[in-house]
Amino acid sequence: MRNIRALPKAVLFTLIAAVAALLLVPIVLTAANSLMTQNEFAANYGLIGTMTDAAAGDKDAFINLKLIPDWVTFAQYKKLLITTPRFLQMFWNSAGLVTPIVAGQTLIASLAAYAFAKLRFRGRDALFMVYLMTMLMPFQVTLVPNYIIIDRLGLFNTTAAIILPGIFGAFGVFMIRQFMAQIPNAYMEAAKTDGAGHAAIFVRIILPLVKPGLAALSVLLFVDYWNMVEQPLIFLEDEFKQPLSLYLLQISEQETDVVFAASVLYMCPMILLFLYAETYFVEGIQHSGIKG
Repeated sequence: MRNIRALPKAVLFTLIAAVAALLLVPIVLTAANSLMTQNEFAANYGLIGTMTDAAAGDKDAFINLKLIPDWVTFAQYKKLLITTPRFLQMFWNSAGLVTPIVAGQTLIASLAAYAFAKLRFRGRDALFMVYLMTMLMPFQVTLVPNYIIIDRLGLFNTTAAIILPGIFGAFGVFMIRQFMAQIPNAYMEAAKTDGAGHAAIFVRIILPLVKPGLAALSVLLFVDYWNMVEQPLIFLEDEFKQPLSLYLLQISEQETDVVFAASVLYMCPMILLFLYAETYFVEGIQHSGIKG
């Protein structure tokens, strides 16, 4: 760490810019290739998924990556947004799943974090550690119990099978609790002196102070659940209820001519949300104690 700080600012800036440019190459390549004509796409990427010729040593079997298309066209976007309405349907399916999950988990996490950070009761720390243990378990470990519970409740193949488990996730509680723990208790004591109860303290004092943390949590939750695959793949059998993340898996095999345009449109909500909440996101990550 000291060696990095000892580097001249110009060299450090150059290294950071080079790494950033390298990370942006896939995004730029995807955006540029989404403007290809169908014939050009077939000529350069028509052999996607066909590995037999490449394994046999056929040079023509390798994919030809192109940064700049020969002809610019919006045919891919037209096919996705106008010709085939399934993309928009699954887009709104994703929005209908992710929006209540983000809103619900943010609300539940802020209430639980307030209890764990500012209220004192017997077994608080032990309960918090047990709560965190659920965050350490991967989805595959809890898959069978979740499946049994959802089936017994009659929620299988419904959006509630995705939304309800997402609302009560442990990550949000951990993150906001770390943020609230840094708020001085003197603010609460002063409010109590003026006759304020826990509800007033939470709404008027705590929530405004943790606004950056809530914004950062919202962005992280949105990205996580926008990209979810396992949950809808297992709990939603009806294709008309499945989110857009599953659509990308399907077009990679069935409709490869629109895969780049679909990827660009798939990334847009996440990029726009991050740009909108960038300031709050960075500040929330810095104060929450989470290291990248």
